[in-house]
Amino acid sequence: MRTLNIGIIGVGVVGSAVVRILEQNKSLISARAGAEFCLKRGVVRDIAKAKERLGGVAIPLSSDIDDVLEDESIDVVIELMGGIEQAYQVAKKTLQKGKALITANKAMLAYHRFELEQIARGIPIGFEASVGGGIPIIRTLKDGLGSNHILALRAILNGTSNYILTQMFEHNKSFAQALSEAQNLGYAEADPTLDINGYDAGAKLLILASLAYGINALPEDILIEGIEGITSDDMEFAKEFGYVIKLLGIAKRHEDTLELRVHPTLISQDSMIGKVSGVMNGISVLGDCVGESMYYGAGAGGEATASSVISDLIEIARDTHSSMLGFSESIQTSLTLKAREEIASKYYIRLYTQDKPGVLGHIAQILGDNGISIKAFLQKEHEDRGTAKLLFSTHTSTESSIANALKAFESLPSVLTKPYTIRIED
Repeated sequence: MRTLNIGIIGVGVVGSAVVRILEQNKSLISARAGAEFCLKRGVVRDIAKAKERLGGVAIPLSSDIDDVLEDESIDVVIELMGGIEQAYQVAKKTLQKGKALITANKAMLAYHRFELEQIARGIPIGFEASVGGGIPIIRTLKDGLGSNHILALRAILNGTSNYILTQMFEHNKSFAQALSEAQNLGYAEADPTLDINGYDAGAKLLILASLAYGINALPEDILIEGIEGITSDDMEFAKEFGYVIKLLGIAKRHEDTLELRVHPTLISQDSMIGKVSGVMNGISVLGDCVGESMYYGAGAGGEATASSVISDLIEIARDTHSSMLGFSESIQTSLTLKAREEIASKYYIRLYTQDKPGVLGHIAQILGDNGISIKAFLQKEHEDRGTAKLLFSTHTSTESSIANALKAFESLPSVLTKPYTIRIED
């Protein structure tokens, strides 16, 4: 049985789990792979801390990345260091040295996946762990659904934000309370910015879109909004009309255009994706042949993510890897990104206004002027006397029309705070 030598750059939560699982399940993994894996070296910032994290499992450790990259005996480099540009340089040098690459780095791939594919020229690149933790969605899109035109994706791709929204919806927690609880439980970092502002999910959506559609887009090219502005009033409206609020990554194909967007979304409580709660991830894929299929599981965590890293190792050992982004020949996609202002959706709008006659008339006039019609309306008393809380949803409109209406609302003296909107998916 042949041996593949492994170097790991980054032996943190995921890297240490990779080391432990390779040791604990050594016989099973070797039997599936038809090869043995030898952990030649791990690269870490703090060697003492890494030894503590590894427990009784001993591998040679270094603080110098070149100890892995320049070692000609190492066959596969596992990049788990995080960051973007330095990680890209490491990935590029790995491939230039002729070594196979495995990465869980969604942020780096969001910017450099097509460049790495060009550099690789047949050298294996595994990145199953970059999206969905332990959910095998990368291989599903590349292989399992390879005969399908993917018509749409709807995905919960960030467990931190999903946990926060679940706590707000099911337990009436405020955003601040839910975030603090997520941090105390280790579900959110001390700086949770990338989780709650949508950019973590945005990076993952771009990776999935490359596999599904062959399109090269960057985070700056797509609509990304976070969950920071959601309040208990929005949850109240959702419950009243049978919705739940989720941070969704959405891709929709329309003939020669493609929508890519990440934002809080009102979606039916009875939908499959609407039932994904807590820190779990879920990905709904609509194919023209298979119809809708749903993929559910742990989207983060050391062992779940390590499971996907090791699945890439097994595929490399079997020498059954396909091209990085799933197309053996370069695909000249005719799809272009749909302009943000042309995206159409139904919308929920929250307004706080002065509680006096004539306000509703002004609001209705603005909506009418922009071709927007109301579908559902909820008016509730506000804790501040003299303030009205207006919560309503619209029929299908466009981003540009909604943006014009919101701007007009802000100009009304009777509107007391900045209007807030959430898109609706039926």
